[in-house]
Amino acid sequence: MSSPVLELRGVARRYAAGGATLTVLKDANLTLFPGEIVALVAPSGTGKSTLLHLAGLLERPDAGEVFINGTPAGTQGDEARTRLRRDTIGFVYQFHHLLPEFTALENVVLPQMAAGASKRDAEARARDLLGRFGLQARADHQPGKLSGGEQQRVAISRALANKPRLLLADEPTGNLDVGTSGLVFDELLAQTRAEGLAALIATHNPELAARMDRVVTLRDGAVVPA
Repeated sequence: MSSPVLELRGVARRYAAGGATLTVLKDANLTLFPGEIVALVAPSGTGKSTLLHLAGLLERPDAGEVFINGTPAGTQGDEARTRLRRDTIGFVYQFHHLLPEFTALENVVLPQMAAGASKRDAEARARDLLGRFGLQARADHQPGKLSGGEQQRVAISRALANKPRLLLADEPTGNLDVGTSGLVFDELLAQTRAEGLAALIATHNPELAARMDRVVTLRDGAVVPA
């Protein structure tokens, strides 16, 4: 069996809240393998975003460790964590967070150039990805001239631009209509399989969750099968 792309071992996360301590995750364990797409389905307020932020090295665990490609990463220094995020992780936020002054194409090009790609190669990759998500005719439009669904598809393209080993997504189809949601998920699934990346997708859509390899949820701060 191939080695895991993501492994959470005994991860805990606590926050100070009004003089008290709120424990969101405790002894959370999760393993994702290449080519695997896993649904994270849980009620609001149970720690889905916290789990994604820890897996994406946006937050540090209070206990336990996050391993990326076998490397203990959750407790590394800021520079090492930034490098790992850039080189190995693609993140799709619930709200797209596109750069408003740049076109759709430029939003997908910029992270590639930041990682060392030439402008020519970055543009070719960006146009290919935007085309896969039905946005070839919208590549030269700024986000303000795109619909919410189009903006989210640009954000997904951006997350895939550097060919990450791990894709983390927080409700990536939440702003899309049913038909577009299905098409976008089809492409996400195809990219996961073709690129051999591991994907953890937080979603409230039971139909999409049922199409993934397995479904996990959060219960009492732990990751358990749904």
